Amino acid sequence: MTDSVISKQNYFSLSFVLSRVLNSGVIMSIEKNENELKGLEKSIGKITKDKHVALFNSYTGAVHGALWGQNIVHGSSTRLEEASDQERKFLNWLGVNLSSDPDVEQGFTAISVNWENLNDLEAVVLSKTTATQDQALVLDFTDLGFGPCAALAVNDVSVWKKAERLKIFGAFDLKTMWTQEESDSEIEPAIQFNYRLSPLVGACVKLTLLRRNRGNED
Repeated sequence: MTDSVISKQNYFSLSFVLSRVLNSGVIMSIEKNENELKGLEKSIGKITKDKHVALFNSYTGAVHGALWGQNIVHGSSTRLEEASDQERKFLNWLGVNLSSDPDVEQGFTAISVNWENLNDLEAVVLSKTTATQDQALVLDFTDLGFGPCAALAVNDVSVWKKAERLKIFGAFDLKTMWTQEESDSEIEPAIQFNYRLSPLVGACVKLTLLRRNRGNED
């Protein structure tokens, strides 16, 4: 995704969110950590109208989850609208062929969320997904300035499950730790990646989404 600079008019919102989160106890509490991530998933789901959301600590991770979840793997082909150099290189690393053939299904739709489009995010999502309602949607929140953060939003639970399985300490790993029983072992990938989102970053993004369209606050 393209680099962006946060404008001075958004400094207050940025500092407000940081101060609120840093004083909330999120850093020290495992329970609050999980609640913040689950809260972010729900907030994104409400905006996108998708049933399932998987969080990642990078745009690359969310792209990987979108492709893996749809069984777009080494040797497969997919299509992207105006693929960036970063996306081209990553697909090449995965061994996925990037095709320009319109008959090849598009792998995912990507939206970069920033302070300029934040307040109109629902409209942005709608404009990007009207013709592709069942397509995987990747949202990159990194340009908000809190740290790397991205999400995969889908309606297909099988895509979500595979994407979550891709993460070390994802939803299924944590469930296994608590119950000491393997869950959904049939979708276990051959390898997992350190894609788990920082709860601190997640808390900042969640609060930012919740307080959209508000003026300066005391």
